[in-house]
Amino acid sequence: MRHTVTLIPGDGIGVETSAAMQRVVAASGAEIEWEIAQAGAACIETYGTPLPEETINSVRRNKVAIKGPCTTPVGTGFRSVNVALRKSLNLYVNLRPVMSIPGAGGRYSDVNLVIVRENTEDLYAGIEFEEGTEKALELIDFIDKQGAGRIAKDSGISIKPISITATKNIVDFAFNYAIKQGRNKVTAVHKANIMKYSDGLFLRVARDVAKDYEDQIDFDDKIVDAFCMNMVMDPSQFDVIVFPNLYGDIASDLAAGLVGGLGLAPGANIGKEYAVFEAVHGSAPDIAGKDLANPTAQILSAAMMLDHIGEREAALRIRSAVLAVYAQGTHLTGDIRVPERKCEPATCSSFTDALVRQIEAM
Repeated sequence: MRHTVTLIPGDGIGVETSAAMQRVVAASGAEIEWEIAQAGAACIETYGTPLPEETINSVRRNKVAIKGPCTTPVGTGFRSVNVALRKSLNLYVNLRPVMSIPGAGGRYSDVNLVIVRENTEDLYAGIEFEEGTEKALELIDFIDKQGAGRIAKDSGISIKPISITATKNIVDFAFNYAIKQGRNKVTAVHKANIMKYSDGLFLRVARDVAKDYEDQIDFDDKIVDAFCMNMVMDPSQFDVIVFPNLYGDIASDLAAGLVGGLGLAPGANIGKEYAVFEAVHGSAPDIAGKDLANPTAQILSAAMMLDHIGEREAALRIRSAVLAVYAQGTHLTGDIRVPERKCEPATCSSFTDALVRQIEAM
């Protein structure tokens, strides 16, 4: 069966990792027709925005997309393309499986967990007030008059909404995902001991939802700082972990570090109607165009995409090839930290060549 999928190459190394991903998907036997759509910093001059409406419409038409990383300025400039896509398409789930790959230089050999992150609210909702603006000062005065606390007049402010609806949706997803994947436990992570009306709501709703699944899936919860300590000490104690937005973003990078880094970390953004698959890492403009990028994360994201559209055999071929190439150890990109490297660091192209050969030999 032929599938039409929106491909957003992104910018920076996204152009290279997207091309590598296309080659590997073609070798897997999946019949994909790519509809190319643009996003990222390069779009601003032409479209006046890093995320043109036609790109969003392409995803709406095809229901499924995969994207390379897009540059997001730190502290200034336009908002994240990823955040804008999630909001426009109501992609309320961020799904990030984390698994050890033998030969990838990870600190652990037995990591096998899944991070489920709420994607639409929390501090990433984008409700912000710039320091010194009239609206920021009005909000500061309002909070003072309500007796809720004193905020310095020279503060920038971000609002943290956590709703019953969004929390129920994400926790339900986590439990249903655990059941479908044959997993055993869901852990909810929060800071309810301090933020009683936001994280406290998240924890309360998570516990209520867990009652509906208590005969099928175990449930526990962890305060976020204790979770991070326990994750570093023994990640094998976790299975499916569900987070509000900000903690999930931070914890997913922490988890990726346990298995070898962001270059190995696939991800998906999923809603009721649409799904956008993407590598977790950034656009790395310092190495863009130098054929140095590791495309593994985007290739594994493509395997997730193939599972989503029913091409499970093709997805299995890709994952098997990745495991085989890393185990061989002769075509590893420079970001992979192994004690005894068997070769000079591979280029993005030569690593992809090795994957394609491995798939073709299956």
